[in-house]
Amino acid sequence: QVQLVESGGGLVQPGGSLRLSCAAAGSIYSINAMGWYRQAPGKQRELVAHITSDGSTNSAGSVKGRFTVSGDNAKKTVYLEMNSLKPEDTAVYYCNALVRRYSYSTPYEYWGQGTQVTVSS
Repeated sequence: QVQLVESGGGLVQPGGSLRLSCAAAGSIYSINAMGWYRQAPGKQRELVAHITSDGSTNSAGSVKGRFTVSGDNAKKTVYLEMNSLKPEDTAVYYCNALVRRYSYSTPYEYWGQGTQVTVSS
């Protein structure tokens, strides 16, 4: 099975920075894309940023210019560097990966367990 292991969440002050990491492990043939979603209480889960295997990136308008997504293909790991954090960034952040387990299989979406990010004074 495919497992996404997240780390790096925590409590930071407004204006601070935090770096999230997510490593994919298990039976993996290839990864089409990896990224981050977040969900605040009472709100729907939303895309934060993602990166494809060829290096293309995309991010939500609310975090553009503050968050940077990057990846390491060899380590099957995606990172989210969060700068200039705001209280409204407080949410559970979930790692997401679009994975092909075998050469003949179609891509399937996997999710991490989530890591809490709290931005507060």
